[in-house]
Amino acid sequence: MVPLEKVLTKSSESVEIQPDREYRQVTVRLWGGGVVLRNEVGGVQITAKRRYVVRPGQFLLSRIDARNGAFGLVPDSLDGAVVSNDFPAFDIDRKRLDPPFLEWMSKTRDFVDLCRMASEGTTNRVRLQVNRFLATKVPLPPLDEQRRIVARIEELAALIGEAQGLRVKAREEAGALANARAREVLSAVDAEVTKLRDWLDPGRNGIQTGPFGSNLGSNDFTETGVPVLTIGNVQYGGLHLDDLKHVSNMKAGQLGRYRIAEGDILFARMGTVGRCCVVPKEAEGWLINYHIIRVALDTSSVEPRFIHWMIQASPDVSEYLDENVRGATRKGVNTKIVSSIPCRVPSLTQQQRIADHLDNLQTQADELTFLQDATQAELDALLPSVLDRAFRGEL
Repeated sequence: MVPLEKVLTKSSESVEIQPDREYRQVTVRLWGGGVVLRNEVGGVQITAKRRYVVRPGQFLLSRIDARNGAFGLVPDSLDGAVVSNDFPAFDIDRKRLDPPFLEWMSKTRDFVDLCRMASEGTTNRVRLQVNRFLATKVPLPPLDEQRRIVARIEELAALIGEAQGLRVKAREEAGALANARAREVLSAVDAEVTKLRDWLDPGRNGIQTGPFGSNLGSNDFTETGVPVLTIGNVQYGGLHLDDLKHVSNMKAGQLGRYRIAEGDILFARMGTVGRCCVVPKEAEGWLINYHIIRVALDTSSVEPRFIHWMIQASPDVSEYLDENVRGATRKGVNTKIVSSIPCRVPSLTQQQRIADHLDNLQTQADELTFLQDATQAELDALLPSVLDRAFRGEL
């Protein structure tokens, strides 16, 4: 166990800031994210008269966020960049301490805990005390052993990285599987081209935009009551009920024309234009806001789930929306454009068969995605475990 002051020396190299020069400023990402460029600014924008200079291979930390894992080695690309006093840089005694060994050690929970104990101050002004940090003792085997440990860690880290890459690829493929199959199936539908308006419910206002701001303001929202769906709640996989807004029953009564019913299609008219979902039974009677278009279908002749898949995956619809999205700053569509979406609609029986097939495929894809997410949690825990073992002499 060796005090850090035996192998680290605080750098005092500084430079006088010139108003007419450009300077690269550095920051350190949390939880081992490393040393990165913060920005490039003119000297006139730097209030201090002097700044410290960092050099490649130095160990740099954030006094404010060292307790949150903000430290790392300065890369070659940031040679000569400047930092404030809150980012002390340390020269490493390479005869006793291999820089990669220190970098990997700094990613361990034990090292972060040591930095936390070396920090003090009030809640909003906690800072690492450099002298206390340098007095901290860390395990320091001979250089050859340090290099062996680093090589072993990097070998295992590469395997973990490869596994994570395969997991990401598998997740992406699982997510694209249902849509790819849907495009294939919908492209093969043998039916004449109609418009979405041909399949609306004659007993309701078929296509309806949510209320304008004059009908529904921020002061109308309450903690409980009738839910009001926003564009963020409408996702391809169904309604996401995070951050759900509500209005009172009295206000909902005034906005009755904007209520939705089971089987309606909710269509995002801005943002990701065309993102849509089918209204489930439990959302019957809820309201929509202005950024959503509600499509009420004639369920005696059309299957809402089929229309949902068609909007989501049909090449014809995708091409149509690309050509008809309007807006200079914030692109979107209106009810007229949505009502003219091209539809190839086969018999009701065939619609239901196609929807069942694609829904089943989507369920399987979702299950694969869930398994991949569970695997990711396990992979995320592997490297910290490897590091803990490595610096306790167990590798």
